[in-house]
Amino acid sequence: MPVTAPATPWLSIVGIGEDGIAGLGENARNMIAGAQTVFGGKRHLELAAPLIAGEARAWPSPFDQAVAAVLALRGGSVCVLASGDPMFYGVGATLARHVPATEMQIVPAPSAFSLAAARLGWAQQSTTCVSLHGRPLALLRPHLQPGRKLLVLTSDAEGPAAVADMITRLGFGPSRFIVLEALGGTRERITETSAVAFQPRDIDPLNLVAIEVVATPDVRAMPLAPGLPDDWFEHDGQITKRTVRATTISALAPCYGELLWDIGSGSGSISIEWMLRDPSLRAVAVERDVERAARIGRNAEALGVPGLEIVTGEAPVALTALPEPDAVFIGGGCDAAVLDTALARLKPGGRLVVNAVTLETEALLIAAHQKHGGELLRLAVAHASPVGSLTGWRPAMPVTQWSWSKP
Repeated sequence: MPVTAPATPWLSIVGIGEDGIAGLGENARNMIAGAQTVFGGKRHLELAAPLIAGEARAWPSPFDQAVAAVLALRGGSVCVLASGDPMFYGVGATLARHVPATEMQIVPAPSAFSLAAARLGWAQQSTTCVSLHGRPLALLRPHLQPGRKLLVLTSDAEGPAAVADMITRLGFGPSRFIVLEALGGTRERITETSAVAFQPRDIDPLNLVAIEVVATPDVRAMPLAPGLPDDWFEHDGQITKRTVRATTISALAPCYGELLWDIGSGSGSISIEWMLRDPSLRAVAVERDVERAARIGRNAEALGVPGLEIVTGEAPVALTALPEPDAVFIGGGCDAAVLDTALARLKPGGRLVVNAVTLETEALLIAAHQKHGGELLRLAVAHASPVGSLTGWRPAMPVTQWSWSKP
């Protein structure tokens, strides 16, 4: 096989900190000075101004146009300035989706996370780094585990107050709460309090919050295993109960980057728990009832997966425009048409799990098992509860579960 020579790099991406050109090495300085065009935010361009000999271009608004503006100059000599490490929640990662690595030279500077860890003496490999810059605050929810250390990048001066208010409302008010502003520059400032005692003040828009998570005695920390308590979900009775839900997630076997269809989603409990297993996982909750669909959205926000996609419509018609799934769960409204559609659209190697509580749906699953194979499972759960002055078992409706992997 012939070896293709690497393309000549035309794009350089330089990370720059609050100390400006004083913190840049010779290679980074030469990239900026030798570029015909230098892109960056207004602050970046001001920091690098003494080195810029070519045209300085501030990012267009909206930022969505930025990639097109850079690609339009392909083949020239272009430099992009970025905050800290361009490949860690930075513009470098965005450009890398459009420009081959052989056409780029990237020189990172310490990220805000690295600088914060250095100031605090925290080992970065055992600290969770979360970016809320332009992202929903709800993403922080799954990370609130007692004893965990978090570094949280915010979007603006109001960010720390919003974070403090959220974690206090959730019962983590005693958490150590440190605001680190404009790290690496002359405006650097570090202040410490607790989340519950935090008082909003004049905070630099360039800030990061460090949190050592501490819970109040009655707080309900989110467990790492599937099977959240049923009362954590807003529902009208249409919910896959905790024990069956844990078994269902196990059968769905989520793997990195996969997409789930949750058909007849009810409260959204399956798709929410699927997404909580890993940040790379995606899910579409399909629900025909408008009120339940709205309820799914509230549950997803409250439990830290605001990216859950909700489709209001009736299967199988509502499935037509959806991308092919890696896994499918059918928990409500399963009939032959819905099942056939799921079987046909599921990717090879994908998993299908269907739960049934009615005899009619159970008969459908038995027939599917006879035709396609897979595994049939009967789940019977009983809970101890008072019987007069004594205690007895009260059984829930048994669930028949069919799970199948597509060849």
